[in-house]
Amino acid sequence: MPGPFISSTLSEGVATITLDRPDVLNAFNQAMAAELQLTLGAVARDPAVRAILLTGNGRAFCAGQDLAEAVPAGGPAPDLGDIVHASYNPIIRLIRGIEKPVVCAVNGVAAGAGANLALACDILIAAEEASFIQSFSRIGLIPDTGGTFFLPRLVGLHRATAMMMLAEKITAPRAKELGLVYEVVPHSVLHETAFSLARSLAAQATRGLGLTKRALNRSLGTDLDTQLEFEEELQREAGKTHDYHEGVRAFLDKRKPNFTGQ
Repeated sequence: MPGPFISSTLSEGVATITLDRPDVLNAFNQAMAAELQLTLGAVARDPAVRAILLTGNGRAFCAGQDLAEAVPAGGPAPDLGDIVHASYNPIIRLIRGIEKPVVCAVNGVAAGAGANLALACDILIAAEEASFIQSFSRIGLIPDTGGTFFLPRLVGLHRATAMMMLAEKITAPRAKELGLVYEVVPHSVLHETAFSLARSLAAQATRGLGLTKRALNRSLGTDLDTQLEFEEELQREAGKTHDYHEGVRAFLDKRKPNFTGQ
């Protein structure tokens, strides 16, 4: 359930999850990561949730890892691999495994793990003022939170290498040009635009959207013949859903379908 660092609301089938440590630019500590894991797990199981909107409170989306926790004053430094294992990897697995659309509204800077958290979502909307930075190399680390998996697939190996090694800030308009962002809008209408998109997705045949997400996940690490067979399997499953039969009836009746996600 949400706690002091994560807030969650449900409206019109959309669960809005907000990173809520604005005083530190929504940087992750272990408590916030654990809260986000619990919240994502809860909305994944809730049949009333048909789509998810992830965003940040304040002037940043997420500044990545809270270095005050990773490099504590006067105490032993934690094993960073343990932090990645316990905090970030479960979040990315949840986002990709939830068979519901996940829209991300990037309201400000998305740095380090925050940038890669956004890239793991299904559709990304950014405010004009937002920016993305693979900041890991600035402190001698490697990109985590799925960054080395998603970024090369989005922009190509050479460009991803440059972005990760040079740690240059990428503006939202440039991110859209590179294919990282679906849409860039003024900050004043970011939430309205992202929520409208999530609400539209929530009203669709979300079981089919979930199967589409499953197919896309599989496509990232397979060959054509295997993927064709997987499409066949998923299409068989989709053809047995209530929403498929409702969609066909609505098309033949020339009316708007009433999808239920079943």
